[in-house]
Amino acid sequence: MIKIFSADDPALEQHLTRHPAGQEEAAARVREILSGVRESGDQALCRYTALFDGVTLTPGELKVKPEEIQEAKDRVEESFLEDLAVAARNITAYHRRQLSGSWMEPDAGGLLVGQLVRPLSRVGIYVPGGTAAYPSSVLMNALPARVAGVKEIVMVTPPNREGKISPYILAAASVAGVTEIYRVGGAQAIAALAYGTQTIRPVDKIVGPGNLYVTLAKQQVFGLVDIDMLAGPSEVLVIADDTADPRYVAADMLSQAEHDTLARAMLLTPDQRLAQSVREELERQLGVLPRREIAASSLASHGAIILTRDIAQAVDLANSIAPEHLELMVREPFSWLGCITSAGAVFLGTYASEPLGDYLAGPSHVLPTGGTARFYSPLGVDAFLKRISVISCSRDAFLKMAPSVIRLARVEGLDAHARAIEVRLGGACRGSENNE
Repeated sequence: MIKIFSADDPALEQHLTRHPAGQEEAAARVREILSGVRESGDQALCRYTALFDGVTLTPGELKVKPEEIQEAKDRVEESFLEDLAVAARNITAYHRRQLSGSWMEPDAGGLLVGQLVRPLSRVGIYVPGGTAAYPSSVLMNALPARVAGVKEIVMVTPPNREGKISPYILAAASVAGVTEIYRVGGAQAIAALAYGTQTIRPVDKIVGPGNLYVTLAKQQVFGLVDIDMLAGPSEVLVIADDTADPRYVAADMLSQAEHDTLARAMLLTPDQRLAQSVREELERQLGVLPRREIAASSLASHGAIILTRDIAQAVDLANSIAPEHLELMVREPFSWLGCITSAGAVFLGTYASEPLGDYLAGPSHVLPTGGTARFYSPLGVDAFLKRISVISCSRDAFLKMAPSVIRLARVEGLDAHARAIEVRLGGACRGSENNE
């Protein structure tokens, strides 16, 4: 069962350390897959799909046809489509608030600087599939791209044993404005998006979480294309005081523990009675979960209940852990918000349960994990925009700046830089009106 630590326990640091296991062997296998797709294109995709997913496809069957998407929408429940519509509205509205525009700023001396903001042209989204269906991941990846103005949104997802894609995923893709869908997953899908094949054209950026092979493939193609982040197992950290209901705390911890045996669910509290009550609640609620074996393994191996001196120490420790999801179930949670420096998403109060963020609240649930919230941000509109600097200069502004540019260039030993300015000085000093 889940362990209880003191915040000052020397064993805690070791328990909280993330230990990536088996990555060297997996990384070597991923390199082989990437190379295979780069050399053989669609044939390699079909070969790896047969090997890893147990499905025999021809290159002509990789792309999902429009009639399959319409059939999927006809098959799913009307209530599901209504729920998708609500989620899509909330996600779209939230991400519209993130939009920033181009700007130009002239000064009185004749220098103009500015910034052009342009969407990426073509992005790929990876959606886990096969034996599971995650339509929420479709919305959370595709809608920020759509708000940003991306024209081509390409989805890849592994097929099930019948070579099909879940109708719930296809329906979500239709709602989210996905423009192309391919039934391919794993590292081979990342290779197709990065390098292109006879059927799949390459993209500018790849986003979306996947398993270890997907993550390592994204890592290895980064530079040829951009990626969002290197996602790891799910995490939730709850900071709670004596006002928290242990049933709610335990339920929210289990909502992440059921994802994966490597998932991490933690409670930080100064209240020993709450710590014990939550431990008992976890045991009780585990008994009714269909995925109890996964959740139990997660709690035993990676979960923790940590007793702190006070809430301030709990917040400090949470900032050092930098969790994917941080819940504040304390008196006046907004009063502590200003102290939070590192978290993927913060949930304030009793009813801001983490699954609200997973499905309906609005912010993308694609969040930094593994402590990377210290320097990564959640997936948002900015991930799908690029900025282009703009500079214009009048003759007067040029004459004013030229001596400084020449001196700085000569300090750096870049004589041609200096000469590029000097060659203009003669004409500018003679009254040339060019570039005014």
